[in-house]
Amino acid sequence: MQDKEEERSLVNVEKQLKKDGFTQDFNVVDGRLQTIGHDSEKSYAPSEVTIVDFYRFEGESDPDDMSILYALEANDGVRGTISSAYGTYGDTDALEFLKEVETLGKNLDKKHK
Repeated sequence: MQDKEEERSLVNVEKQLKKDGFTQDFNVVDGRLQTIGHDSEKSYAPSEVTIVDFYRFEGESDPDDMSILYALEANDGVRGTISSAYGTYGDTDALEFLKEVETLGKNLDKKHK
């Protein structure tokens, strides 16, 4: 992967992650991570997910306009991403799920590099 300083946009990072095999889009529903847009929808508990990496982005015109993109891998090998805004606009379900994953010590397993 490129140096993080060179990865200025969310679009560029998402493209690179897709090349690295993080092809699934995730969201959080009822405390579980779910796949989006596939015929066989899967869901995972926090204990079944590892945070492989994450990227923070600040808005160009407003530093309070921040978001974060997580690269995740499930215990069955499914790899994908989920993003959320910070602060008031954040997806509290997603942020709580990811915080629980971190609490379980399942974060920053940088195998994809």
